[in-house]
Amino acid sequence: METRNDTAGLIDRFNRRVDYLRVSVTDRCDMRCSYCIPKHFKDYEDPIDWLTFDELTQVIRVFSTLGVRRVRLTGGEPLLRRNLPDLVGRIAALPGISDISLSTNGARLDRQAEPLVKAGLKRVNISLDSLDQGCIEKITGRDALDSVLNGIKAAEVAGLSPIKINMVVMAGVNDHEIDRMADFAFSGGYILRLIELMPMGDTARGQVGLDLSTEVREKLVSRYDLVPSASELGGGPAVYWETRDGSGAVGFITPMSQHFCATCNRVRLTVEGTLLLCLGQEHSMELRPLLRAGISDLELADQIRLAIELKPERHEFREAPQKLVRVMSRTGG
Repeated sequence: METRNDTAGLIDRFNRRVDYLRVSVTDRCDMRCSYCIPKHFKDYEDPIDWLTFDELTQVIRVFSTLGVRRVRLTGGEPLLRRNLPDLVGRIAALPGISDISLSTNGARLDRQAEPLVKAGLKRVNISLDSLDQGCIEKITGRDALDSVLNGIKAAEVAGLSPIKINMVVMAGVNDHEIDRMADFAFSGGYILRLIELMPMGDTARGQVGLDLSTEVREKLVSRYDLVPSASELGGGPAVYWETRDGSGAVGFITPMSQHFCATCNRVRLTVEGTLLLCLGQEHSMELRPLLRAGISDLELADQIRLAIELKPERHEFREAPQKLVRVMSRTGG
């Protein structure tokens, strides 16, 4: 296995350093969130086309030699992938990877949090859009609230920290619960992250999002006496405000009202091996054919450098909301 460390790292055409890789391990999910998966969607990838753990490890290993330090496992619902702690352990053993995290709906976390932590998982983001049972059922398509809350507690007991709660805010659906969600997060020692709805596919475009950059943020800042956070709370796009004693924080992810493309530091790998260079564009490179043809690490590194040159300057969610046709579960979180 021949590798070399690239001290320059991955720098795109717009002088952005890519040091964060999001890896989808499945496009399947055990929920049907109204903004993510169309109600009758069945166009899932055949598992034979999923990248194996050996293939995923090779890709992540090569990315680590190119300066990537953060890896987040996503889906679909990543906890549906069998033997996930095995993959986490392989990633944790790679030199240079300093942060391994997971995005999950949390419903299966009560059974898997401990083995994942033992394997090397550090942090977790858990999707929870409401604390009302009826609202959760409306959004996810199932009676899932208790399962998710149990998952959050299991993550806490297992030592995952910080625990971030992701809330996609939708007008007329759950926007009235923002204060309640903030109280829940602050009382539990979790970080609440409010996310603007993105028009990913027809099902998301059928929902109404909310601008989180002005009135919503100002009300929370005033209510909890929040100040801009000076702490490093993750490598993603959230802008954090925290309590003056640092005991609580709220993150705002605003791809619609205040896009963060100028500081984008991440790319995504789908479960079938497509390297996506932008969440909101179709620029990509197919890695699975290369991997299954026996590409070496050095050759793969060269292909990844070429792919980074394709990374666009920004998404066009506002300007061209009909442009992106893939659903979120196939994009990789």
